[in-house]
Amino acid sequence: MSSSPNCDIIIDWPTLFEQRVEWRKAGKTVVFTNGVFDLLHRGHFEYLAGARKHGDLLVIGVNSDASVRRLKGAKRPLVNQENRVYGLSCLRFVDVVTLFDQDTPIDLIKGLNPDVLVKGADYEEHEIVGAPEVKATGGKVVRIPLSTGHSSSNLIDDIIKRHGK
Repeated sequence: MSSSPNCDIIIDWPTLFEQRVEWRKAGKTVVFTNGVFDLLHRGHFEYLAGARKHGDLLVIGVNSDASVRRLKGAKRPLVNQENRVYGLSCLRFVDVVTLFDQDTPIDLIKGLNPDVLVKGADYEEHEIVGAPEVKATGGKVVRIPLSTGHSSSNLIDDIIKRHGK
C-alpha cells in the first residue's frame, strides 16, 4: 500500500483475507478498528492516526448504512456508506477500508485475524467485540484515549443549534 492517499482502497472480504496471508508472509503488523465514521471530525482523525501507530497497516471496518440504521436509528447515517468509505480511504494513514453489514464486526475480525485490535478507551476491554479472539491468536488489544469535545453527536447537536430544525 502507498503512503499517499489513493482514495480507492476499499476491498471485499475474500480479497482482504487473501491479502492478509501475504502481509503475514511479509512480516507486516496489521491493525484493525471499526466504526460508523459518520461526519468525520478531529476526534476521528486523532483516533485513526493513533491506531495506525500500532502497526504497519491500518484496516478499517465500516458499518454499512443498513447496519448503522439498526444500531443508531432511522435518521442515521447522515453520510452514506460510499461517501464515508471514500473519505476514510483518502486518509494517508489508512491502508484498507472494508464494509460490514452485521451489527458487529466479529466475523470480519475472525477472518482478518489482526495483530492489533484498536477501540476507543470509552470501551472496557471486555466490551470490545473480537478482543478474546484476537488475544487467543497472540494479538493484542489497544484502547486509545478519545479527545474530548469531538463526536458526531456533538457535531449534529451543534448544527441543529446553529441552523435550526
